[in-house]
Amino acid sequence: MRIRPSALVSMAAAPIALAVLVGCSEGTETAAPKLPERTCFGVFSRSDLGPLVGNGEEVKESGPADMELTAARRTSTCSVDVDGRGRFLASATRQPLEQSFFWNAELIKPAADTLPMGDKGIVYDTGARVLLICKGSQDTFQVELSLSGSTDQVEKGGSRPLFTRLMKKFVEAGKQQTRCGV
Repeated sequence: MRIRPSALVSMAAAPIALAVLVGCSEGTETAAPKLPERTCFGVFSRSDLGPLVGNGEEVKESGPADMELTAARRTSTCSVDVDGRGRFLASATRQPLEQSFFWNAELIKPAADTLPMGDKGIVYDTGARVLLICKGSQDTFQVELSLSGSTDQVEKGGSRPLFTRLMKKFVEAGKQQTRCGV
């Protein structure tokens, strides 16, 4: 059996091409992990949180299915980790009206902006907070909704608009799920 010279060249080039391809892929990061379709109390979509999760192999969401709060269950927290690193955190906390949530906005650098949602709100580079005063027929209380996340993957100047969009969804869902004003 006679082997053509062009076949010898192709067989010799294949290992070299493979070595070049392997060498190129060693320094690259893995693709973004696949988030569930709905995340954190069913509020956020995959595309909502995509800018915060970044690259990695394994995504893990922890937290309850909803953020329903009662006098006995006063806090509900959801976290999204990628490769063991925290990338996003959403929480809802309930307390009586006579207690107050303490936000020391002066310590936030650069300074927080007012967020016109709920009864009081702020947005800053790594998150947002909103206070809801809930006056229902049977119960009166307040709820703090808080979002924070890793902004390493977010375009410069894009984190506050991103957290504002996320908080708008969170406030809408929070009012329903915490039974605020019911």
